[in-house]
Amino acid sequence: MTIFTGTKTKYGDNGLREDLSNIIYDISPTETPFISSISRENAKNTLHEWQTDSLAAATTANAQLEGDDITDYRTLSSTVRVGNYCQISRKLAAVSGTLESIDKAGRNSEMAYQLVKKGKELKRDMETIALANIAPDAGGATTARQMATLGCWVKTNTDISATSSGNPTYTSGVPAAARTDGTARAITTTIINSVCSAAWTTGADVDVLMVGTHVKKTISTLTSAVTRNYDITGKPRPTAFIGAIDVYVSDFQILEIIPNRYQRGRDAWFLDMDYCGIAQLRPMHSDKMARTGDADKRMLLVEWTLVVKNEAALGLAADLSTS
Repeated sequence: MTIFTGTKTKYGDNGLREDLSNIIYDISPTETPFISSISRENAKNTLHEWQTDSLAAATTANAQLEGDDITDYRTLSSTVRVGNYCQISRKLAAVSGTLESIDKAGRNSEMAYQLVKKGKELKRDMETIALANIAPDAGGATTARQMATLGCWVKTNTDISATSSGNPTYTSGVPAAARTDGTARAITTTIINSVCSAAWTTGADVDVLMVGTHVKKTISTLTSAVTRNYDITGKPRPTAFIGAIDVYVSDFQILEIIPNRYQRGRDAWFLDMDYCGIAQLRPMHSDKMARTGDADKRMLLVEWTLVVKNEAALGLAADLSTS
């Protein structure tokens, strides 16, 4: 086909307006199931502390003489004082005066858009940090303070690899070091039931099993006492193939299985969210920085720590395969 000689087309022409949509498409995940589900409290110092306690073990030897004269009052146990360091997490943004002034697609203010974006990034960082295995650090003039993350806390209700260095210890109420990982092994019903049994014996009421991608897929292949139902009510509907397990019923607890993109894939956390929290010395906020040139500078900052109110209320299946 041909066009009439002299017909003007768009190719090589000037003055054409751009056709740019006013929507910005971003599918980056922002769900933070752990820190979004736990409590908030205020911190008053960079070392935030709290107390734990437990009852004496039950005994069958509690039989006393009639008319007995008590001469020996046993020493009462004291509470245990534990704590964690507040660390500073931040995101920075700098936008030139020109960029803030010109007409933009998808947002009116570049700085406002960037602050919203940085806020989501900071929240994802907090989720990743809280569920990591990072040793605490009291900090100093040249060293940033770091909190003890969840991997350093849980030591009572655990199932770990035979090659692991063991469960963490505390020094002056603060976890002493990061957990040393062992040889990875596939998650099994035996491992899950081991942690559930230990938690029940301790008195923990765990109801969430939080896992990484591979472990979630592996759990969905477990065949021991599995029922996969698809409830069809009312009008007939197309049938569905159910290839996932989202609830695990053990002898002691019913666990909701929640996948988490930001936790370590080798950890499976048995959680009672009531016993986890975040303490904030300075809640998340935006500070306008000193202007030193033709740019607006902002700092989004939070000073916070992870609170594990009683680690025996939680559980961990560690050293799991990630592929």
